[in-house]
Amino acid sequence: MEHLPVEVIGNILSRLEDARDVVIASMTCQKWREAYQKHLHTLAFNSNDCPAYRDITASQLEILITRTIFQTTGLQGLSILMDDVDEFNAATVIAWLMYTRETLRRLFYNVRTSPNVNILEICGRQKLEILAVSHSSITGVEPNFQRFPCLKSLSLSYVSISALDLRLLLTACPKLECLELVDPEIAISDAQMTLELSSPTLKSIYVEAISLDKFMLEADGLERLHLKDCSLEIFELIGKGTLKYFKFDDVIVIHLDIGETVDNLEVVDVSNYAIFWTKFYQMISRSSKLRKLRLWDVTFDDEYEVIDLETIAVCFPQMNHLSLRYELRNGVMHYGLQGSTNLENVTVLELGWTVINDFFSHWVEELLKRCPNLRKMIIFGVVSEAESHEEYQILANFTSSMVQLMRKYIHVEVQFEYE
Repeated sequence: MEHLPVEVIGNILSRLEDARDVVIASMTCQKWREAYQKHLHTLAFNSNDCPAYRDITASQLEILITRTIFQTTGLQGLSILMDDVDEFNAATVIAWLMYTRETLRRLFYNVRTSPNVNILEICGRQKLEILAVSHSSITGVEPNFQRFPCLKSLSLSYVSISALDLRLLLTACPKLECLELVDPEIAISDAQMTLELSSPTLKSIYVEAISLDKFMLEADGLERLHLKDCSLEIFELIGKGTLKYFKFDDVIVIHLDIGETVDNLEVVDVSNYAIFWTKFYQMISRSSKLRKLRLWDVTFDDEYEVIDLETIAVCFPQMNHLSLRYELRNGVMHYGLQGSTNLENVTVLELGWTVINDFFSHWVEELLKRCPNLRKMIIFGVVSEAESHEEYQILANFTSSMVQLMRKYIHVEVQFEYE
């Protein structure tokens, strides 16, 4: 160890997850102390990883963090995540940021202060590439002054910000590629709750827990779109056909319009979502490059609707991963199995039920017949305590059917996951 260059020791220390471990390791010898002071590039304080932070007062913790940061030079990554910790003095937190801002590339900030610290004013016009802010308030954004010329990733979690300031903030980030909004408190002046965002460089957006009348996103280069736990009357995406990944998880949208952005879609993942299959299919039908389709715990607006395997096989010839879980209803299930076109490239098949019935085994068998090159099948089931002999019998019949299918399709790896 004594022959390690001091720069390598600095890299080793920078990989430790908690600042306390860095300080302890730096006490090994003078060389490690020098590495900590001159060659450390990442430092993290996380109250979840170190419960001891909660056992001391906020003032004591401020002193500890101040001493640790001020003994370093040239920090590129700083993470201060203080959940369930009392408010810090704003002046102390500002001192940390002012000391590190000229070299900082990555800042993860979750600190409650009194009064609120204006992160944008302190860190604007610097070299930040990643900025994640939680439990804070952002006001009075001035794109010309609070500009982030190098910022590529922005995450705002539980942040209070107006719709206008959010739009201006995106304008202040000319190289932004990734945007994450988690349960933001968005102040909107109009009677209609409308949020309009625009970024010509944005490639990925994740939005969780927002409720709006209208959400319009203009992003010509967008490749990944993921919405979770959102309630929207209207969602509109304006782009230029670069979208590759589309995921909706537990989202309510009355009117969905992703326009001409679907031609290059490779992944469509929809779960806990009420769909009108005909309209949804028309929306993604031009996605001839689709490789993965996941429709999980979806419900249909029309009780007579069913997912049509023939349509899927014809429109998505490159698809290699298919995941389906929805209610199989008597009288309409056979319509979804009509046709003879095989899913030639599907190698992974995921199928599931929430309430098992006698139709499930037949459905699984028919899907296996349509996937001649299948390599792996995973069955997901919900098993509740059976209350009647009939329920026990359905489960027994399903088990017997699966054993027979596994003997017939010995080349297919079969897994079961129950909850």
